[in-house]
Amino acid sequence: MNPAGKPGKTGSLMPVEVALARLLEMAEASPILERERLQLAAIHGRVLAEDLVSTLDLPPWPNSAMDGYALCLSDWTGEPLVVSQKIFAGQAPEPLAPGTCARIFTGAPVPAGADCVEMQENAEVQADQRVRFTEPMRAGQNIRPQGQETTVGEQVLTAGTRLGPIEQGLAASLGCAELEVVRKVRVAVLSTGDELVEPGQALGPGQIYNSNRVLLCSWLQRLGCEVIDAGILPDDLQATRNRLAELGDVDLILSTGGVSVGEADFLGIALREEGELALWKLAIKPGKPLTFGHFRGVPVIGLPGNPASTLVTFALLARPYLLRRQGVRKVRPLQFQVPAGFVWSKAGNRREYLRGRLEHGRAIIYKNQSSGVLRSAAWAEGLVEVLEERTLVEGDWVNFIPLSEVLG
Repeated sequence: MNPAGKPGKTGSLMPVEVALARLLEMAEASPILERERLQLAAIHGRVLAEDLVSTLDLPPWPNSAMDGYALCLSDWTGEPLVVSQKIFAGQAPEPLAPGTCARIFTGAPVPAGADCVEMQENAEVQADQRVRFTEPMRAGQNIRPQGQETTVGEQVLTAGTRLGPIEQGLAASLGCAELEVVRKVRVAVLSTGDELVEPGQALGPGQIYNSNRVLLCSWLQRLGCEVIDAGILPDDLQATRNRLAELGDVDLILSTGGVSVGEADFLGIALREEGELALWKLAIKPGKPLTFGHFRGVPVIGLPGNPASTLVTFALLARPYLLRRQGVRKVRPLQFQVPAGFVWSKAGNRREYLRGRLEHGRAIIYKNQSSGVLRSAAWAEGLVEVLEERTLVEGDWVNFIPLSEVLG
C-alpha cells in the first residue's frame, strides 16, 4: 500500500495536481482587475482588492480586562485603599489620585497613574467602603495595553482575502465603513443534452431532470459570483454556436455534460472551430473527462454531466480556478487525515473521491459510489480521498475534505 501522502501511477491520464496547476496558471493569466467600494454589510463572500492597513491603535488606550479595581502597585502597602472614582466603559477617567484605587469595569480605560487591575473576586469592600486586596498582585495584570491587537500602519488583512463575518467585524473594529473589493466574477452556467428537462416539466421517453444547473448556480452564488443562467443546450451544433456567441461579456462559461470526444460533443466542436480546446482525461474518479478552452476569447470549463462527477470536479478544480481569478491565494480546501472505517480492495489508476462522513472518528462511505448518485453527497459530510494504486483496510489513514470547505 502507498502511504496517504504519495500519489501512485496514472498512465496516460493527467494527475489531479497537474490539471489544477494548469487551471491556476490560466486563472492568473486573466485576473479580474475591476473593483468596487462597498459598505461592510454588502461584502460577505467578496474578495478584498487592497491591503487593509490600520489607521489606529487597537485598543486605542490601555483598558481593563476585568471588573475590579485599578491601582498603582507601589501605592499599595497591604492596607485597604480608598475608592477615588468609578470608571465605566465609554468614560474618560481622571488621573488616579495617589494612594487610592478606582472601581473599574471591563473595557473601561485605565486611569493615568494606575499600573494594575485586580479582579473584584480578590477584593473585599470594608464597612468604611475602603477596599482590601487579598491576593498578591503584579504590575500590568489584567490590563490590555494600547495597540495589543494592532498598531497604526500595521497590515491587518492582505489583498486576496475572502471576506466573511470575522473579517467584517475586524474591519468595523478599525472604523472602516466600507472596503474595496474585486468585482464579482460573471459566470454563465449551461447544461447540454436533449435528455435534460427542467424540474416541474413532464418527463418524456429517455429524459431526466436537470439537477446540475441548480446545484452550480446555487454554489456559485455562495462563492460570490454573478450567475447568468444560460439554460439547457440541445444537441445541435448551430444552437451551441449561437448560445456561446451570446455569452461574450462573461468571465467564464461553465457547462455540464457533452465533454467527451464523440459525435454529440457539440461544445467541443464549437470550441475547436472558434477558439481553442484542451480536453483533459484526468486521473480522477468520478469525473475523468473535463474540458478547458476558449470561445472567442471567453474561458470555458466543461464539467462531466453525472451529478457526483460535476460536484467533485467543480469542488476540486473549477472552484479554485474561480477564486484565483479574483486574486485569492489560498484556494485549496483544508483537509486532514482520519482512519478508514471501511475496506477498499480494488486499486485503481485514478484518484478517487468517495462521498463519506465521520463516525466515531473514522471515515465511512456511502454504499453506492456511482457518479450518477447525488444522494451520496447529500448523505455525506465530506470527500474521502483514495490515492492511485491504493487499497485500504480498516484503520489505514486517508485524507478527508469536509464539504463545508468547498461549498462556500
